[in-house]
Amino acid sequence: MKITEPPRTPEQRKADLLGRLEREMDIWVATADTDGVPCLVPLWFVWHDEAVWLCTRLTNPTGRNLRDGGRTRLALGDTRDVVLVDGEVRTYPMRDVPPVAVEAFRAKTGWDPRGDHASYAFFRVRPHAVQAWCEVQELPRRHLMREGVWVV
Repeated sequence: MKITEPPRTPEQRKADLLGRLEREMDIWVATADTDGVPCLVPLWFVWHDEAVWLCTRLTNPTGRNLRDGGRTRLALGDTRDVVLVDGEVRTYPMRDVPPVAVEAFRAKTGWDPRGDHASYAFFRVRPHAVQAWCEVQELPRRHLMREGVWVV
């Protein structure tokens, strides 16, 4: 999209966002530790049951931060087609993760972490705020979700 093009409607932005959540493989995951030290990494993800599901080791900074902090900011795209998702995190050790979520993750990524190292866990991110915009003309109506409710 170029700055001279008309902005998308919020409904179109939501449709575009949901399409990207279905087809894109990687999402940026921003966390901070208890001292406020930031951490930003890309992880595979799946959009399942109105949540983003991530998998990483509990022994790395991202896993610890997700578990201990209970919240994250996720980002898709580049600086011309931005999606930001702020959400609450719930940690699922392998023995507790819903099988349907693991299967959705495996179907999308081709990887089933249950057969990997025991330190892996799943993290469900329930969005409470979602923003999406392309270029400056979409900034005024970029909020698609507030307080866990779609405003579109």
